Amino acid sequence: MTEFEPRALRDAFGCFMTGVTVVTTTAADGRPLGFTANSFSSVSMDPPLLLVSIARSSRNYAQFAQAQGFAVNVLAERQKDVSATFARPVEDRFADLDWHTGTAGSPIIEGASAWFDCAVWQVVEAGDHAILIGQIKDFAASQEPGLGYYRGAYITPAQTAAQLPAGPDVVVSVILECGGRVLLLDDGEGGYTLPETRIGRDGLQSALNRLLSRTADDAEPGEIYAIYEGRDAGQQHIVFRCPAATTLAQEGRFVTLDPDTLKAVADPAVRSMLSRLAEESKLGNYGVYFGSHESGRVSGKWKGTA
Repeated sequence: MTEFEPRALRDAFGCFMTGVTVVTTTAADGRPLGFTANSFSSVSMDPPLLLVSIARSSRNYAQFAQAQGFAVNVLAERQKDVSATFARPVEDRFADLDWHTGTAGSPIIEGASAWFDCAVWQVVEAGDHAILIGQIKDFAASQEPGLGYYRGAYITPAQTAAQLPAGPDVVVSVILECGGRVLLLDDGEGGYTLPETRIGRDGLQSALNRLLSRTADDAEPGEIYAIYEGRDAGQQHIVFRCPAATTLAQEGRFVTLDPDTLKAVADPAVRSMLSRLAEESKLGNYGVYFGSHESGRVSGKWKGTA
């Protein structure tokens, strides 16, 4: 078996942006138990299944492996303290927590972005972890924004400056949209490119605000649309999709993403991303693309909604 340096492997896993959950169950003696996890995924719609993994070294492993059910609580962005509590070796993690017992019998945390109360479908041992597959018996979702985790730090939909990586190797780009058109700049070589800037010491949000004010006064900050590795080693690109009220621009111009325009975009990663955007706009699908840019090609996983 190939041996990897554990820290390096953990850092590589950390490149995948995830949500943060607290997985709970009720022990045989009635005690509520729980742990923080980001190894959570939907599995099936029919029957409705999900999975989460637990370390076999966990002090709660035996109780979860033998339990009849468990719940996955998707934490809201204001519940970082809850995440921290359930990640530490605290004697009673539920002591100062508002919670209730779900209809399927596991603890449900108040204020969560969503929760899923499950019966155990299957427990699969996998190396130093076990995969808990649950059949969803009850669930609920709220309007609370979820809490995320990326490269060892919490992130939120607001994307505050302190929560995302900063530095000269992080580039912020914007897709400014108005009336079905996108703002593109002359790349100096007869082609097109997106407006971009590097993150400075004042962080991501300030860099984004500077970039927007430089390009269009009426533009508003939007959501992260794509994250990918650039052609330069170690360079990370974060792309925001932002609305503009008019097509008046201080630099560049708003253009339709037709085939001729896309061909004029020199950077393969940007061209691939804008091509995907053009197709989604036709279909009415929106989502976030997480990928890598290697040797002029883009690969990755697409998360979208219809």
